[in-house]
Amino acid sequence: MVATPRRCLAAATACGRALLLCALLALVRPGSGNSDIQTAVNITWSSTNFKTLLLWEPKPTNYVYTVEIDGDLSDVKKTCVHTTKTECDVTKLLKNVRDTYVARIYSEVPYSDQSGTPPYAISSPFRPYSQTEIGTLRIDTFEQNGTTLKVVVEDPLTPYRFENRSLKSIRDIFKSDLEYTLHYWKDQSTGKKIAKTKSYQFDIEVDKDNNYCFYVQATILSRSQDRTSQKSVTKCTSVVNDNSALEFDMILIIAGTVIGIVILIVVLSVVICKCTKSKDPVKEKENVPLNV
Repeated sequence: MVATPRRCLAAATACGRALLLCALLALVRPGSGNSDIQTAVNITWSSTNFKTLLLWEPKPTNYVYTVEIDGDLSDVKKTCVHTTKTECDVTKLLKNVRDTYVARIYSEVPYSDQSGTPPYAISSPFRPYSQTEIGTLRIDTFEQNGTTLKVVVEDPLTPYRFENRSLKSIRDIFKSDLEYTLHYWKDQSTGKKIAKTKSYQFDIEVDKDNNYCFYVQATILSRSQDRTSQKSVTKCTSVVNDNSALEFDMILIIAGTVIGIVILIVVLSVVICKCTKSKDPVKEKENVPLNV
């Protein structure tokens, strides 16, 4: 049977549709990896003393992530390129701590000829100066001398450096916006008092005959949220009461006197005993009768 032009055209059209369908199936076939790509979710910033990590989910399969940091006052920069991890240390890209940043996390198929912009997710804005947490403070030294309690706080260090490569502290960044608060109370008492300073040292008046316990916290004055750090470890002084010391000295003196008297009595008893024994042979010799 001779094929008519109309039949040939219909056959060609059907063949073309079949080829197009095959091509589409090839693009989305399992194993190509494209259908398994997911964008990042649960993106969070974790920052303490300006060391900042970007965290997200899920763990990638058959694809990788690339992080891009974009600041209002900073150039766009990429980091953690083609990573299979779900965290990225972005501290070095946030040196302008007063800038506000967003992160884009791209989901990419490695070693592919993928064209165009890969799928991505965007984080919430993050401003280090306003949002980094202040770590737990450390009390460096303390001393109670008479009626003065002196407490020295160690300023926490940040990852950022001066030109001479020494590390900056949080005080170098926050300056007068940083305030320390000392919470203190008499040992075994519940009544607390507070003292504040914008330096790293407290000098407060206390009762000289009492021990005191205390801890410190940092406050960022310009913040409306996350203003206060966690409490430091509680420390306590240990002073000797003058009356107690005097009583202890008296006990030592009395004990020493008693021991001295006892030793003297023992020595005298021994001496007297020896003297008595040395006289007895002489008396016995005197009482022996003379031979006639």
